[in-house]
Amino acid sequence: MSNMKGSFGRRSFLVGLGSAASLPALAASAPSLPDPVRVPDLAEAFGEDGTRVEPGSVEIATEVGSGAEASVFVAAPKIALSRIRLRWHGAFPDGWRYLGDHWERSYGDLEFRGLAGERLMPWYFLATDGRRIHGYGVATGAASVCCWQVDAGGVTLWLDVSNGGSGVRLGERRLHAATIVTRHPRDGESALESASAFCRAMCPQPILPRQPAYGSNNWYYAYGNNTSAARTVRDAELMAELAPDGANRPFVVIDMGWHAAPEGAGPVTQSSRGYPDMPGLAAKMRALGVRPGIWTRPTLTSEAATGNWRLPPIKGRPQDRLIVLDPSIPEALAYMAAGVRTLHEWGYELIKHDFSSFDLWGRWGFEMGPDLTDRGWSFHDRSRTTAEIVTGLYRALREAAGSSLLIGCNTVGHLAAGMVELQRIGDDTSGREWARTRKMGVNTLAFRMAQHNTFFCADADCVPVTEDVPWDLTEQWLRLVAGSGTALFLSADPLTLKPERKPSLRRALAAASQKREPGIALDWMDTTTPERWRLDGEPTRFDWYLHD
Repeated sequence: MSNMKGSFGRRSFLVGLGSAASLPALAASAPSLPDPVRVPDLAEAFGEDGTRVEPGSVEIATEVGSGAEASVFVAAPKIALSRIRLRWHGAFPDGWRYLGDHWERSYGDLEFRGLAGERLMPWYFLATDGRRIHGYGVATGAASVCCWQVDAGGVTLWLDVSNGGSGVRLGERRLHAATIVTRHPRDGESALESASAFCRAMCPQPILPRQPAYGSNNWYYAYGNNTSAARTVRDAELMAELAPDGANRPFVVIDMGWHAAPEGAGPVTQSSRGYPDMPGLAAKMRALGVRPGIWTRPTLTSEAATGNWRLPPIKGRPQDRLIVLDPSIPEALAYMAAGVRTLHEWGYELIKHDFSSFDLWGRWGFEMGPDLTDRGWSFHDRSRTTAEIVTGLYRALREAAGSSLLIGCNTVGHLAAGMVELQRIGDDTSGREWARTRKMGVNTLAFRMAQHNTFFCADADCVPVTEDVPWDLTEQWLRLVAGSGTALFLSADPLTLKPERKPSLRRALAAASQKREPGIALDWMDTTTPERWRLDGEPTRFDWYLHD
């Protein structure tokens, strides 16, 4: 069936899925470019077992606004639903290239590519003729996990409305699954300006730090080994020495290694013997002139009393005596929020929450494809989608953190936007292997720069300062991050840092402490590891393969 009505500049279409022929005549004449802000030319729904559902069992409503947005609503009162597929006919000109995003962090694999119809592009994609950027995506905070495909005949949007590895049972609820957003370039815009404006359109209410975030993190020189309160105090003393004077004081982040339980599991009230007094340590750090920061893994605990709140076991998810908590259970969600609230009350002003995507889905982002997780399991609450449950977790942690800043790591940026001030936008750099920093760091910074200060303050990960990585390569990465306007966190051991390197670190920290225009990768359409950048308005070239 189909029904069309107009109201105050909006058009609503109710489509009984399973038959493209039932759609209004409006869909018949496609423009030269595919236009997802109109009723789709094809709409399909898939049940819990992955098969296409029968016509009449699911309805989708596409409410088209007067601007460049369209809201997608879904109703499925009698079946468990896993996916929606929407398609719009049309064609991009020959020779155009496309950049997609990633499910959560990126993994050094973002790039502009030619047409590849099977390629999944999570959340949004940019289409370009080499000069101008067109954006197609969904607004942040969607109730589904979305991805796009582009082929010679049109554009497809997949909306994953699963509950874990099973279907969602909406009952009588009408789900606002996603809001489609498009943007076309304005005259005189650069490619990055167009991409940033598009990200801003997808995220109407970001929260950002009041001043640039910078400082240190101990992970890449310690990797969680032999850390202690005494070493943290040395980290704070070093940062107080290197940081510029002024009101914007640096953060010193205690990363994984301070918990008593393995793998960073909670509860947060049980710290290791090396950290006997966490509130007192925060006070010492503050007295030294730095802002205390800390890492936590809220979704994992060793506390046996929480066993009834455990997610079902699947491959990849921590097992044995460690418990992955189910955020769809109110008591479990309150438990996770209480841990973050405790860190805030102890005096930690930056809280980095990590591993939630891996804990919940049992996969890293690069392992996710059409199936984001193993099939056959579900959250306790079957009435909400995974996206809704994950967003509820982020919201609870945001409320619990109070005035402390949050940085999401291994979190879904498209769902966390508006609930974290900072976001780790890529996988780990390395204090042991330069090739990893080059792959993860440079690629991430170049291809997710449009999300900086539009979704959140971007963190392309630390600058490790170790003897395992040649200093002339480290110094280039340091200059790029410091000049990019994004968050800068050094990872340097005070006991082994060479004095002759301190002037470069001081200059970088001084640069990172001030607001500056975002860096621009000038050759990002031609390579996965851009070497030509514009920093502070000046062209700069880097040699990432200096010793190869």
